[in-house]
Amino acid sequence: MKSVEMTQADGLLRVGKLVKHFDISGGLLDQLRWQGGRVVRQHTVVKALNSVSFSIGPGETFSVVGESGCGKSTLARVIIGLYAPNSGKIFFRGDRIDGLNPVAMLPFRAKMQMIFQDPYASLNPRITVQQTLEEPIRFHFKRLSSAEVRQRVAEVMSQVGVDPKWVTRYPHEFSGGQRQRISIARALMVSPEFIVADEPVSALDVSIQAQILNLLMDMQQEHNLTYLFITHDLAVVRHISTRVAVMYLGTLCELAPTARLFESPRHPYTQALLAAIPQLGRDHAPPVKLHGEVPTPIELPSGCVFHGRCRHANERCRAEIPLLLGEGETQVACHGVSEGRL
Repeated sequence: MKSVEMTQADGLLRVGKLVKHFDISGGLLDQLRWQGGRVVRQHTVVKALNSVSFSIGPGETFSVVGESGCGKSTLARVIIGLYAPNSGKIFFRGDRIDGLNPVAMLPFRAKMQMIFQDPYASLNPRITVQQTLEEPIRFHFKRLSSAEVRQRVAEVMSQVGVDPKWVTRYPHEFSGGQRQRISIARALMVSPEFIVADEPVSALDVSIQAQILNLLMDMQQEHNLTYLFITHDLAVVRHISTRVAVMYLGTLCELAPTARLFESPRHPYTQALLAAIPQLGRDHAPPVKLHGEVPTPIELPSGCVFHGRCRHANERCRAEIPLLLGEGETQVACHGVSEGRL
């Protein structure tokens, strides 16, 4: 089996050995502890991302799934530039973009946009929809006339299914589904190539979720978009994704095309996730029981981060971190798989 770094083709976006840790120690007084009869200074670090690598090709919908707190949203924010990584590399169309200063990053801001989880919080309640949509295009395309900007706003609002006559309204005058459509319109205003969608439907009613997902898929076809889709909803993943990456405690467990992942998951954690999906009208495998508790990202276990809950773990799993290995389009970070035990 080959390392994932050797098998990844150069895509629209490439991420290599990305690490992001957060120091939550607080101030000096918060760091002081009494140990062994003396005062010591203790740092507390959350290890949110730990050597994450993958690539995304043009036109793909690449979904990242996992439990709450596994690092999905942190990954999205690091890639889009809201957080700076501690180490690792991010390439967009072959250009390295991690570590760029704000001025150097500007050309990439128009090409990479983000749709946030909560439409009730992501829109400024003090400005109208027209101001919200005009702001990014006026910032990135200063030579456009006011008439051209207004025309662009009307075009994009029509594309996302919101009446252009409502541009003078404020966010509180719209429903949750309409607000998320406006958030999508804001991302589309600058004609991006790549959109990070961080749980874009999780705050919406189930009846509205399908509409927003279909809208995202329609916009992808119409504008040739590439998505990084962050979610914990496996039904959504199956509906919208080209490929899926499964995360656990800041590491990638498995990466595979959507159909293959759902039909034959390889990693024990992926198997447990899929076995937990309720299915009506047909027999399916019983749920996989996981042992123990989810470790804290402050004190990660040695070796494979999943070994404490895995019934297949052995001494190698407890001592050695598995690499993301695979042949073809499927990669798995599991000693049991690489050794042929699973």
